[in-house]
Formats: sequence, C-alpha cells, structure tokens
Amino acid sequence: MSSSQGPKSPKSPKSHGSKAASPEPNPAPPAIVALSAEEIREAGILPGAHWTEQPIEQVDDDGASTIGSVASTTTSLTSSILEYRTVHGRTYHSEIGNAESWEPNDQRHVDSMDILHHALMLSLGDRLFLSPLEKHKIHKVLDVGTGTGLWAIDFADEFPNAEVIGTDVSPIQPAWVPPNVKFELDDCNREWTWNEDSFDFIHLRMLIGVVSNWHEIFRNAFRCARPGGYVESMVTSAYVRSDDGSVKKGSALEQWHGIFWEGGKKLGRTFKALEDDLQKKAMEEAGFVDITVKDFQIPLGAWPEDKKLAEIGLWWKMGVESDIEGYLNYLCNALLGWTTEETLAFCAHMKKELADTNIHSYFLLRVVYGRKP
Repeated sequence: MSSSQGPKSPKSPKSHGSKAASPEPNPAPPAIVALSAEEIREAGILPGAHWTEQPIEQVDDDGASTIGSVASTTTSLTSSILEYRTVHGRTYHSEIGNAESWEPNDQRHVDSMDILHHALMLSLGDRLFLSPLEKHKIHKVLDVGTGTGLWAIDFADEFPNAEVIGTDVSPIQPAWVPPNVKFELDDCNREWTWNEDSFDFIHLRMLIGVVSNWHEIFRNAFRCARPGGYVESMVTSAYVRSDDGSVKKGSALEQWHGIFWEGGKKLGRTFKALEDDLQKKAMEEAGFVDITVKDFQIPLGAWPEDKKLAEIGLWWKMGVESDIEGYLNYLCNALLGWTTEETLAFCAHMKKELADTNIHSYFLLRVVYGRKP
C-alpha cells in the first residue's frame, strides 16, 4: 500500500524490557579514504574551487533567529562520553561501538535538529507517527537514533502511560524530561541487546547515512517488537528537484545529492534508502505484515501558493540553512578534500538559492510502517 502527496512546481494544488547481556563490540570500521579526483568527476560533483570563484551576494547566516532556538543541554554522563572529536572546528561524538557520525553534536547543530523536528511533524500533518497505534496497547516504546530527544519527549507527553526509551550515539538530549522518558547511549548498528518481544512500537527516523545494514536493523526490530506491535521508519531523499526546471544543473541545490550519495558509498552507510526502497524490502524480509508506504513531496522554502505547504517549506528551509555547514562539513572535508573556505562558499550559494522563491525546489520524504504478526 502506498500514497504520495506534496507540492508541484510552480503551483501546489494540495496540502497534504529489560536488556540482555551486551555482545562483544564489532570491529572498528576501516579508515575513511577521500574520493579521488576521478571519482569526483565521474559522480558529477563540481570541485570546491568552483564555488569560491563564483560571485555571490552576502546572505544572512542567522536563519533560526526568526523562530528562536530550542534550549537543550547534555545529560550528566561520564566525562569520557563527553569527549568529542573535532573536524574543522565542529564537534562530533566520541567512538561508541563502530559508529562514526557525519553530523556534528554541537549546540548549533542541536538547534538545527530541533527546528527540523518541528518541520517533520508539520510534514506528517502535525503528527509524530503514521502507524495505526491503539493508545491503550502502547506500554513500551523505543526511539532509535533519537537525536535531540524531542520526538521521544513529545511521544511520552502524548502517551503518558507508556515507557519511552530513546537511544543515540551522542548524549545531546535534555536533562529535564517527562518521568516516562529515558535516554541511553547505543549504536543501532551493533546487535541489539533488548530481549525479544520488548516493545509495542519501535520508531526509526532519519537514519540515512547512519545505518550500515538496513536488513539487519529491521531483523533486530522484528525480534524486539511484541506480536501486534508496529515498527515505523522515516527517511528523506537528498535529491532536490523541481517540476519546472528551476533547479538548474550545476546549481548548489542540484549538486547537493551527489555529495551525500558519494559520501554514503565511502562511509558504507547509504543516503539512498528511499531511492533503493530499503525500508520496505528490509521489512518484508524481516517478516512484517500490513506494510504501508507513504510518500510526501516536501518544498524547500515558502514558494508554494498553498499556505500549509509554504509553512512546511519555510520550516525546512530554516532548519537546513541554520546549519548547512554542519550537514556538509564532514563529508566535504573528509571525502571531497574541500577546504573550509570552499565548503563555506558552497553553503553561501545554497542559502542564496533557498531564498529565491523563483526556484521551486522540493524533495521526497517516505514513511514506511509494518506490524509484527
């Protein structure tokens, strides 16, 4: 079962248990090797120097200020956990298991993720999930890759009688949370240590570039879900498109996906989960039934005529532009070999294009959920 909804350029007609013993840690991943010049050319990625050579007007870099920043503090964990590694002045989580994050975990990126949490809710029609949950049957919930923890907190508020556990490799969640929420450090790519039949609902949101084996993730989710329980996964595509040709070849928006797709190959953690239909395929293989696929077309910016879609697009624009550098810094530095100046120049072009309402850009968002029989 599937559905699709969203904007069309240039007009938008519709809105739309306890844990088992921990296994031995997996071996560390191989060192990341930068793409060669030939690989970069074959991928159609323009060199970093291209962006520094193009003239650009100054763009305000305070995209999140119009809505304010959501306060967030780290949990009080051991000092070793709080020892972050630094790349081009941005901090990333310390090594846990075999995880290696391409996203920063500093305050600027936390604020960006909080903005995007709201954008994601708006994209689903002001909902936290799409699975047909029955409130009286939801007692224990797992949020895999919880990030800043806002989804887990909001879900716990909506389901006050449910225990909600959020896991992530970075301790960037708030210290003050509802009494039915707790956060744990965990790498979802390792063997899950939860007992079988532990959870009534398992939620996996925006794990693109994080998961090394999607089939293994859903095998673990199937084992840990209770019979009758649901598992839901949300991903987005990095491919930015337009129906009217306003996203031009060679523009920053058009180049965006190539950076992530090639970066995912090198990291061994794909950014093409949507394009390769990995959620549905892995759910089917794991044994889930009643699998439902829902696609959404998400505008980037306030260009749609439909007011609700324009609001959604504005929040996505603010979330992305509030820390474009954070989303690109690691991939451009470690994989493309760009300098900080080159990365910042690309980001400036990206912001300029996002601000141009004559560019009717959008991307696809997919939610897939299924039930354990």
